[in-house]
Amino acid sequence: MKKFSVLLFITFFVCSVQATTKMPELNLEFDVVKYKLKNGLTVLLYEDHSLPIISYHQWFKVGSKDEQPGLTGLAHFFEHLMFKGSTKYPNGSFDKKLKANGGSNNAFTSLDYTGYFENIPSDKLEFIIDAESDRMVNLIFNQKQINSEREVVKEERRMRTENSVRGAIWEATFKTVFKVHPYKWPVIGSMKDLNRATLQDFKDFYRTFYAPNNAVIVVAGDINIEKTKKMIHKKYAHLPAQKLPEKKYKQEPTQKGQRNTVLKKNVQSPSLSVVFQAPKVGEDDAYAFDLLSNILGSGPSSRLNKRMVYKEQVATSVSSFAYTPQEPGVFSVSVSGKPGASRDKLKRSVFGELYKLRKKKVSEKELEKAKNQIMFDYVDNLKTIHGKARALASSEILFGDYKFIFKDISKYLSITSEQIQLVANKYLKPEQRSIIEVLPK
Repeated sequence: MKKFSVLLFITFFVCSVQATTKMPELNLEFDVVKYKLKNGLTVLLYEDHSLPIISYHQWFKVGSKDEQPGLTGLAHFFEHLMFKGSTKYPNGSFDKKLKANGGSNNAFTSLDYTGYFENIPSDKLEFIIDAESDRMVNLIFNQKQINSEREVVKEERRMRTENSVRGAIWEATFKTVFKVHPYKWPVIGSMKDLNRATLQDFKDFYRTFYAPNNAVIVVAGDINIEKTKKMIHKKYAHLPAQKLPEKKYKQEPTQKGQRNTVLKKNVQSPSLSVVFQAPKVGEDDAYAFDLLSNILGSGPSSRLNKRMVYKEQVATSVSSFAYTPQEPGVFSVSVSGKPGASRDKLKRSVFGELYKLRKKKVSEKELEKAKNQIMFDYVDNLKTIHGKARALASSEILFGDYKFIFKDISKYLSITSEQIQLVANKYLKPEQRSIIEVLPK
């Protein structure tokens, strides 16, 4: 067991039209206890008595990229199954007891991991530890419940993807950009695979990935460190580790020609995304990409919004987004055109702004503004106990070291306008772009 005390001091400046004003020193400090049980379970504890609540996170290092062709959607399906019942808490009794005690919970699945969390009064910690340790290894599999939940997941897919313009574009983005890497299939799975999955498929997936040596637990809030360690040891230490499959993923080759995907929907105006391959989380290029994205399409004062929404008035909204997961991800510029807007005009405007990023460095004023916005958002996400717990879990899962959350701001501050131009020229080449369009039927 080791205890790390991390103290980060940051001094930065905020640029306004009138002048540059020095902001007060920003102090982010966490005392985090990190240790591992003999079965491989990683535990992070953060003590904060500001409120009588705790945020309990149990994340597993399994996402959609760990599935197989023909059996997509299993990782997300477990979001639903894990709430149906375990040996000690059958028939949804865990959920009922949690809410009866003033708690709330939820779960999420990504390309890289699956996370479960509860926010609850601190005097109910022992109950949460008991319930989460039980459903880690003692989940009840019932064919009737699986069939019922399968229909729920299918309806979720219809609502979020098939009947959603944004959802359809997002799914088509990964299918278009990735031809080899498992990021190519959707997190929610295909309808065909959801119908195909059997009871044995779920049992095999659970026994493979839901194990203490494939999990990270974060307990944050009004806790006593030593008492919490004893409770965790009592409930988790006897759980057996599992032999985990070797995680090797086919690497996506650099794209060498423009790709096009056209979707027809019941819409009145065209929408499109211009997408490129992007770096993975933690790389210097990823930090530069976040700042580039902010300058290009974040908020009404960004380059694309000023040009396409206000000046040319061809779009109702424009945004850009650098999605940098554990493996190389995507950078996307999304445009919602006005009714009757020319598709070619929308594309030319986007291409024009991308060209400027490649040919000319961004101004220091733009860069400083982007850094300030990202830093304020970053700090805002850490204001709550839940936000801190989630950030700790995410960094530990993605990097194997929670301390990365304390390095991010200094990484952003170190990025120069030259680096942003280099990133634009490295990734935003015309031959490396994909265009996904949604047109009226």
